[in-house]
Amino acid sequence: MSADVMTEPEEAPAYGGRRLQPAHYEPEHVPVEVARYAGVPDMLPTGSPGKVGILELAFARTDNGTELVAHYQKSPLQIMRPLYYDPLRQDMPYVYLMSTGAGILQGDRLRTDLAFGPGTSAHVTTTAQTRVLRMEQDYAVAQVNIDAAEHAYLEYLPEPVVLFRDSRLYQRTSLTVAESATVVVGETLVAGRLARGERHRYAALAADLEIRRPDGTCLAVDRVRLTPTEQGTGGLAVLDDHDVLAMLYVVTPLASAADLADLLHAELAGAEDVVLGVSALPGEVGVWVRILGDATTPVARASALAWRALRLRLTGRPAPVVRKT
Repeated sequence: MSADVMTEPEEAPAYGGRRLQPAHYEPEHVPVEVARYAGVPDMLPTGSPGKVGILELAFARTDNGTELVAHYQKSPLQIMRPLYYDPLRQDMPYVYLMSTGAGILQGDRLRTDLAFGPGTSAHVTTTAQTRVLRMEQDYAVAQVNIDAAEHAYLEYLPEPVVLFRDSRLYQRTSLTVAESATVVVGETLVAGRLARGERHRYAALAADLEIRRPDGTCLAVDRVRLTPTEQGTGGLAVLDDHDVLAMLYVVTPLASAADLADLLHAELAGAEDVVLGVSALPGEVGVWVRILGDATTPVARASALAWRALRLRLTGRPAPVVRKT
């Protein structure tokens, strides 16, 4: 006579799989400037449908050039199909990141993973400015993880992030760059709806950018902490009381840091209505540019000048006009 064997019931699969679990979309650490606003929103808490946006893209080199070979998206993050409109680089896709929502809301957790395989080339941008909307409870997180493999060439140049009144945002950008790869990455922050006279009324912004080799070796870390209520936006090392901050980072073996710094100094010497600085990254692995201004147009113009000069120097071909309409 056999005896019944008692077994533990199998756990039901988690809703949405691993991507919708906090371990995937929550950062390991949130800076105190933002974390102190932690709470549970009265309406839709973090993890609710529409509050977690996931976008994963992988690119590979094929006989036709660089192609999108893996794609996962969960609203509010999405893309349309990559476009190939550069007549001088018909192998290079232009990829537009999009959001189905009006902007980033309290309790939102957004994660974007971009992987570029060996020998790929791509330009990634956003269709419009990212608006970080007014918040009363909790905060928002936007993470971007970029992996550039051997001999990859990547430009990641999103439109500005605009910080509305009382918004709280932690923005983290992590770059993993192979020694033979080239990445050109830009970020622009705007201190409110300037046309409405809204200047530095957001609650807190913490932005981290980290650049590493595939083995984990740290090449550079750039941290920005802006807390207007604590007079945390002044000083030349921060915003110097300006309203727009843009950063451009270049990691490449295709030119020396000294050559790139000289190029950018020369190209930006006549830039109007901005103050800026150009420096070599640690270890001479590349350069970075910091641009300050009181309006988005002159800062965008200076950033575009720098990008176009870099594209020509690093690839030997001029940059096209990037379509946004």
